[in-house]
Amino acid sequence: MAKINGNEIRPGTVIEHQGGLWAAVKTNTVKPGKGGAYNQVELKNLINGTKLNERFRSAETVERVQLELKDFSFLYEQGDALVFMDTESYEQLELAKDFVGDRAAFLQDGMMVTVQLYEDKPIGVALPDHVTLTVTEADPVVRGQTAASSYKPAVLENGIRVLVPPFIESGERILVDTNEISYMRRAD
Repeated sequence: MAKINGNEIRPGTVIEHQGGLWAAVKTNTVKPGKGGAYNQVELKNLINGTKLNERFRSAETVERVQLELKDFSFLYEQGDALVFMDTESYEQLELAKDFVGDRAAFLQDGMMVTVQLYEDKPIGVALPDHVTLTVTEADPVVRGQTAASSYKPAVLENGIRVLVPPFIESGERILVDTNEISYMRRAD
């Protein structure tokens, strides 16, 4: 692990702080009129998800953690577990559905994901930024409703509900952002 100064922390940086692993979510450099400058950092615990706001002065040093990123292929769902396979060693990895969270609904057979490992222990799963899904239900368009938002609710093949433009019909394939869980555009 490498030591870095408190003012070098940027969003996405993973540090060891107060005995835990924390990822910087937001950073803001503050230069008050009196006293030294500091870096106001919003941290998220990678193990339990709690958040913390900390001030780091430029003279302070923190331990920067390097995570190992490995590609895994999603195989199948088994009860409350999701089974992944390492694409290099063909070893299987079982993760709890809660570990992946709401985005587990976007997993499809053979989908490539990136697992973040710290000392060979998984601490995070990164899905592709967008997936292609079929709309199974779409509400009919209400004519004359131009003053309000023209988006309508739709249900996708995985059961997720998203808002789509009025021209999207049931049976069409759309691209969905897995981070925001929102409609992006029609699939090609």
